[in-house]
Amino acid sequence: MSGRIFLFGDNVDTDQLAPGQYMRGGVEALAAHCLEGLRPEFAASVQPGDIIVAGRNFGVGSSREQAAEALKHLGIRAVVASSFAGIFYRNAINLGLPVFVCEDISALKDGSHVELDLEAGRLTLTDSAVTIALEPLPDNLKVLLADGGLIPHLKKRFAREPSQ
Repeated sequence: MSGRIFLFGDNVDTDQLAPGQYMRGGVEALAAHCLEGLRPEFAASVQPGDIIVAGRNFGVGSSREQAAEALKHLGIRAVVASSFAGIFYRNAINLGLPVFVCEDISALKDGSHVELDLEAGRLTLTDSAVTIALEPLPDNLKVLLADGGLIPHLKKRFAREPSQ
């Protein structure tokens, strides 16, 4: 899957990702205002397959799962950051949004086109063929993501198990 990079700095919080004043409007309203405080054109310009790259502590703040849900709704393919707030990381995985740690994001530039290999955990800059290694995901999280998140994964698992 290929897409463009949207580059952000450190400490992108859940209030920026899912602004509280739009919570009553559902995921469509949240997604339409996602990250507008940092980059007003973001929601209107993101395309399915695009990737967010950010610095340290991405998703800090409240535990609202709508932050990851808004990104997924917009078609963000994955989030790559130097580090994540723990609750955002788990919410993203549970919703089927891949998140990867990459301590050194200095080679990744805003607007660059990249290809993401989820299985191998690497980004390739398509213009220069430079490959960036991402911290690999554990196999159990790869399975969960392949199933579309926690709920679809559990439905699939329980459908295979015999009834008691």
